[in-house]
Amino acid sequence: MKPYTKTPVGAHYGTSGFLLQRFTAVVMALYTLGLFVCLAWHGPASYADWKALFAGAFMRVATMLFFVALLGHAWIGMRDIFMDYVKPMGLRLTLQFAVVVALLFYLVWAASILWGR
Repeated sequence: MKPYTKTPVGAHYGTSGFLLQRFTAVVMALYTLGLFVCLAWHGPASYADWKALFAGAFMRVATMLFFVALLGHAWIGMRDIFMDYVKPMGLRLTLQFAVVVALLFYLVWAASILWGR
């Protein structure tokens, strides 16, 4: 008789989300630490100082990476909450769609602030 060797389905389903959320948290923490150091070093006192701080390409790209990490972090968290607590599939998909639309709006908004006039 063959031994019972049933492989569990979905045993590692959440691992990639878990790791990605931890990675985005590290990216956000590094940016926050770098921003605090930059603020302590330069200490912008006026609107012109703040505008000059974010005028450089490095700061814009770093800030955009922060927002991408933030929105990815938020998506993973909200997706997991909806999957755990919202049982009707139609409602869950509607809520997930609404979150995706909102996060994409925030991404475009952040880009327009950073690279707009």
